[in-house]
Amino acid sequence: MEGDTEKIMIESARFRDWANAQGLEICSPVINAKGGGNLLPQHMAPMMATLARSQPDHVVVLTDLEHEPDIEAVRARITNAHTSLIFVAVKALEAWFLADTTAMRAWLKQPDFEEARPEQTPAMPWDWLKEVSRQQGARGPGSNKVMFAKRFCGVHGFQIANAAAHPACPSAKAFHDALLDLSGGAVLLEN
Repeated sequence: MEGDTEKIMIESARFRDWANAQGLEICSPVINAKGGGNLLPQHMAPMMATLARSQPDHVVVLTDLEHEPDIEAVRARITNAHTSLIFVAVKALEAWFLADTTAMRAWLKQPDFEEARPEQTPAMPWDWLKEVSRQQGARGPGSNKVMFAKRFCGVHGFQIANAAAHPACPSAKAFHDALLDLSGGAVLLEN
């Protein structure tokens, strides 16, 4: 994982429950590379050695697009012989939070809220979450992404299947569907 938010999402009880229901096991530890630059091939060897102890069938990398020109540029930068799949959240993983309408409604306490284009926000998704909360008259996410991610994945119930079901969040759908393919399962968007 590129950073804290990705690690929190993968380690969340809801994500693990979803993965287990699909016949997927999330090995421990889930590694936080602490930034996309640390996902370069020359930095991956120590992480791969740590993962090798768990003997995973697949190594999945989840990172953000951030300010790269496109997804292929990110993949080319971090491709490694040890990685099975590389997924890039468009802009940043918080776009997937915006795509989970159910969790967003719970967080904002707004039953009619819907983000039309979570991967095409005017600002970075984290900044857009702040703006959305201001517009909706709700308590904002605060200044700490880690604390917000924990609350959003826990209390507010973020689910990857909900984000994947959003018609304007293809990166979440690609991640969701590829994990289902790894499990040999059918593509089901509902939990």
